[in-house]
Amino acid sequence: MMPDESTVDDGFRLGGIGQIARQVSDIGRAVDFYGGVLGLPHLYTFGTLAFFDCAGTRLFLSQPEGGGAPAAQSIIYFLVPDIHAAYERLAGRGVGFEGAPHMIHRHESGVEEWMAFFTDPDGGLLAIMAQTPAA
Repeated sequence: MMPDESTVDDGFRLGGIGQIARQVSDIGRAVDFYGGVLGLPHLYTFGTLAFFDCAGTRLFLSQPEGGGAPAAQSIIYFLVPDIHAAYERLAGRGVGFEGAPHMIHRHESGVEEWMAFFTDPDGGLLAIMAQTPAA
């Protein structure tokens, strides 16, 4: 059983996320999509491994050992300052969105959470997200 966060206060804290791993079926196609279409800065590729910078968090792409289809994976949500502009820019690059940006939640403060979902070449779900300040 995990201790309740409120009961653990020994001064130790984890830092931010350093790297996120995602499997892809074809590393070359993934490099073209994540770098060329999404515009993520490509750090390097080594064999069937590729690395990108996501505003300080590294995205690690790899082909499954022994080939085959990538396993089910978590959704990666990319923060953008203007979700409508990001949607238009990515759609113009051929990204197929499941729908237009839409509000997911309005906080009591009036801040709105917006998201739009799309897939990578392997069908893995990705999203862009933004917070819109209260009017």
